[in-house]
Amino acid sequence: MVSYASVTQLNGLLAQLEEASKATQADLARLRIERWKADGASKRQALGNVDSVQRNLQNALPEMIGQLRNAPEDMPATFKLYRNLDALYDVLGSVVESTGAFGPKDDLQALSNDLSSFEGTRKQLGERVEKLAATKEQEIVRLRTDLKTAQAAIPVEPPKKTVVDDNEPAKKPAVKKKPGAKKPAITPVPATTPAQTPPAQPKQ
Repeated sequence: MVSYASVTQLNGLLAQLEEASKATQADLARLRIERWKADGASKRQALGNVDSVQRNLQNALPEMIGQLRNAPEDMPATFKLYRNLDALYDVLGSVVESTGAFGPKDDLQALSNDLSSFEGTRKQLGERVEKLAATKEQEIVRLRTDLKTAQAAIPVEPPKKTVVDDNEPAKKPAVKKKPGAKKPAITPVPATTPAQTPPAQPKQ
């Protein structure tokens, strides 16, 4: 269960990030890079960096913030936002440098403040990542300990023995009976007439 303090801290951090995003988008929109006294390559690079930052602030960043609000202690979502802020800081830092070299001081001051805001939020989010990682590690250690304790409490049943009687005669395979050959038909023998015995002669 997520603690109230953890949610409160995260909501404050995300609110700061959203405010910094709005201010940065407004300051970038006011830049007139085409008027800078710089060569064409420097202007194109600055315009590309500004476009990259604006697209991130308008699309990628709000989606990541929403994911983290829905799962305040989700480690992958927290780290994903941290990495995005890291990339944003680098590109915005390049825009600030270009503005300092070729743009008005007012634009430089505004963008420098925006960069500082992102840096502060990034630092806080980095600390949150470390705390979450430590908490998750403690949970894993506790769960492993609980699992070992539970496994030790389970009684071990002896393996069932199968008795084999070596003296038992092996069963002979059943022999299939072949179909008997048909006996030849017996031809009846005609009855013979018994020989007639001659009548006895009377004695003289």
